[in-house]
Amino acid sequence: MFITFEGPEGGGKSTQIALLAEVLRGLGCEVVSTREPGGVPVAEEIRGLVLHAALCAETEALLFLAARAEHARVVIRPALERGAMVLCDRFTDSTLAYQGYGLGLDLERLRTLCDFASTGLQPDLTLLLDLPPEQGLRRRFPGDSQPGEQLHLEIDVPAAQAAPQSINKMENRELEFHRRVRQGFLEEAERAPERIYRVDAARTPKQVQQEILREVRRRLKQRSG
Repeated sequence: MFITFEGPEGGGKSTQIALLAEVLRGLGCEVVSTREPGGVPVAEEIRGLVLHAALCAETEALLFLAARAEHARVVIRPALERGAMVLCDRFTDSTLAYQGYGLGLDLERLRTLCDFASTGLQPDLTLLLDLPPEQGLRRRFPGDSQPGEQLHLEIDVPAAQAAPQSINKMENRELEFHRRVRQGFLEEAERAPERIYRVDAARTPKQVQQEILREVRRRLKQRSG
């Protein structure tokens, strides 16, 4: 089963992936936890570039897609073929939300490119950890009273002058960008309600975990017949 975790910044995806992986391993499942961009050495190199260098929107999207192509071929597809559970921090929905809705690239063209880069892979379940961007950015940067505004970096700032490695380019974009991204995720959830399950990530991690476990158990039960 291929499960992706999506959503705006600060939704707790990494935490919830780790918690779900622990439960699934306790049930005897092989679990592969991975992330995008990343998962394989060349994609991790692309990650460092795309999250911190000044790039035009098209270059940014194509680099994410290049990393995904390698990731899908080398990690995700082989794991699924041997029967593993794959938990991935971001996948194609993030490309649509960030580079499509956020940066304004053509959504239908992006859908075609995402399908090509992912080798046709579609998640069995996408858990959308949703919360207002203001709240998510405050979680990520609790010392900032106006996240997304005080943390804003212009897109053409040279890479050498970019934000510290703990704060990436996506997080530093203006608040309106993050609002468009969130709206994009919600619109994609409306397009694919059978795949994308929205979780209110504004609650405590424990409450979020409990809802995720209920939904994953329900899906596994369906698959087992």
